[in-house]
Amino acid sequence: MKLGIVGLPNVGKSTLFNAITSTKNAQAANYPFCTIDPNTGIVAVPDARLDKLAEIWDTNKKTPAIVEFVDIAGLVKGASRGEGLGNKFLGNIRECDAIVHVVRCFDGTDVIHVEGSVDPIRDIETIDTELILSDLEVVENRQARLAKAAKTGDKKAAAAAAWLAELAAHLSEGKNARTFAWDEKDDDMMAQRKEMGLLTAKPVIYAANLSEDDLMEGMEDNPYLTIVRQRAEAEGAQCIPICAKTEEDIADYTPEEKAEFLAEMGITATGLDNLIKASYTLLGLISFLTDGKKECRAWTIRRGTKTPQAAGKIHSDFERGFIRATVVAYDDFVACGYDMAAVKAKGLQRTEGKEYVVKDGDIIEFLFNV
Repeated sequence: MKLGIVGLPNVGKSTLFNAITSTKNAQAANYPFCTIDPNTGIVAVPDARLDKLAEIWDTNKKTPAIVEFVDIAGLVKGASRGEGLGNKFLGNIRECDAIVHVVRCFDGTDVIHVEGSVDPIRDIETIDTELILSDLEVVENRQARLAKAAKTGDKKAAAAAAWLAELAAHLSEGKNARTFAWDEKDDDMMAQRKEMGLLTAKPVIYAANLSEDDLMEGMEDNPYLTIVRQRAEAEGAQCIPICAKTEEDIADYTPEEKAEFLAEMGITATGLDNLIKASYTLLGLISFLTDGKKECRAWTIRRGTKTPQAAGKIHSDFERGFIRATVVAYDDFVACGYDMAAVKAKGLQRTEGKEYVVKDGDIIEFLFNV
């Protein structure tokens, strides 16, 4: 699963990417288009549950869940017509499953803003407009093709042409594809939605990039953050405040140094950790856990996955020969003082069959036979 980090030039995308991946692979420079080819990084999803299991077992290996981030070149007005790195930029977004939209929420002249001033809503709408225009072209082309096929008496094509015309009108009003009235029970509609790879149908998180002063003095006083949060709420999206520069600076800290920094700041998690967790959830992903001396691991599955398919994430033989699963809810494990004997004594260790839907944080052992 892949998330694209997008935004106007010089809003902090590459700085954030450097922090996310704890590398300096993405060149961060004070001019537009310094990122030309997407930089890709695989990052661990912070999970205190996995950390605790690894501590209890003194495990030989700890394997967290992961998310892939891609740093994509900055967008400017006219990208849908090929301005700047337009077509290349849009193509890179189309390959992603979701979008992290970095929005500049700090003043200052040290970093040049491509528009000459700081205005988060204008910046959001600049990118939204280009993505919508790109989607509109895709939809209109498909609608015209199916309308032509409908004239031959193809009823399926006629039905698709009708809703595509409605979608084109929706986009023409400046609305993104996420807010269109999709019928998830219409298999053809959903298949075509997937085929079109609409940019504005992808889920989005707004990363409100704040200054270091905001982090030190209190981000809630930042008026830009307030309006980005309001915009996100209106769209049913999330807004995660983050100071990309500080996150980059502390990326190479040891866990102890980072914990000390957080304590001094009076916060429990960095903005970066919050962003990674939110991104994981945005993709509809959860983790189940396996534990032991040899390895403690978080396994990534889609929300709603049943036990045989979850077992298949470990090995195809587990799914093919699935018999049953022994499950302990992590919260029950905590309530019993991290004592598995107490969990069993209280009857909180359950045996589940093929129809059980795995919950986030379930500690599972599978029984199979092939």
